[in-house]
Amino acid sequence: MLSQDLSRYVELQRTVGFKFRVQHTLLRSFVTFAEKHGDRHIQVTRVLEWATLAPSPQQRRNRLVTVRRFALVLAAEDLRHQIPSAEALGRNLLKRRIPHIYTRDEITALLQAAAQLKPSDTIRPLMYETLFGLLAATGMRISEALALRFEDVTADGLVIRQTKFQKSRLLPLHDTTRDALDKYLLARRRLGTLNSMLFVSATGAPPAYSTVIAVFLRLARSLGVRGEPGQTGPRIHDLRHTFAVRSLEQCQHDHHAVGRHIVALSTYLGHAHVTDTYWYLQATPILLRQIAAAGEALHQGAVT
Repeated sequence: MLSQDLSRYVELQRTVGFKFRVQHTLLRSFVTFAEKHGDRHIQVTRVLEWATLAPSPQQRRNRLVTVRRFALVLAAEDLRHQIPSAEALGRNLLKRRIPHIYTRDEITALLQAAAQLKPSDTIRPLMYETLFGLLAATGMRISEALALRFEDVTADGLVIRQTKFQKSRLLPLHDTTRDALDKYLLARRRLGTLNSMLFVSATGAPPAYSTVIAVFLRLARSLGVRGEPGQTGPRIHDLRHTFAVRSLEQCQHDHHAVGRHIVALSTYLGHAHVTDTYWYLQATPILLRQIAAAGEALHQGAVT
């Protein structure tokens, strides 16, 4: 019964425009867990039992909140469904995770390690080298990169479709980035697969998101960039933070130029609001020196 309820709930969410991928995965896991225990309705004790299986406090809370929303809808039709408290696992104490800003050497080492992946006689090493390089060079979301098709590669850059906010945008590419992408395109076209996805694995099928993350973590650990499994550390998403910070470091050093740059950067990253872009910025020695110089210039009256 819960499986049928879940199918109707997911269909409703997607009908109103939500992709609902992550939530669907979580809810499917919960429903499987609950039905194995013979539950036909949502039980608070079962929700908490399942939620606490997650490894981190934030993941446990995400599980709780996701099932709670599901329960609210079901309880409107059938009061036998119990609704867990939003604070059953404590109050939401979400803090901004400090991103890792990769150095040029770290990114170079990552790409070199990707190029050495096995099997060496397949497209797999070049695919990961190109994928990780593209993420670093453009700051695009990994989901956007994995969704790219042949027709999205144009003379003007990459067309990003089906973005997080259901908008499309064009990403101009640096000449060196375009050269690396063209090299991959030659190898990709030789595969002759039936699908038009840009990034494919050795089997000719697009790699799963979880597979890409697993490969990235394995390479990062082999390079000493990240600790052992179970330890937090630099993420693939930090390449996006790195792009935002490094682009600001290279910006012309006056407040008018910085203002224009932030707007352009926000558009390039696909943010709905410029305030979302500020979340990606992190202080670095270069930025702090620039801020100090700007403050001194303002104090001396050189800036109006």
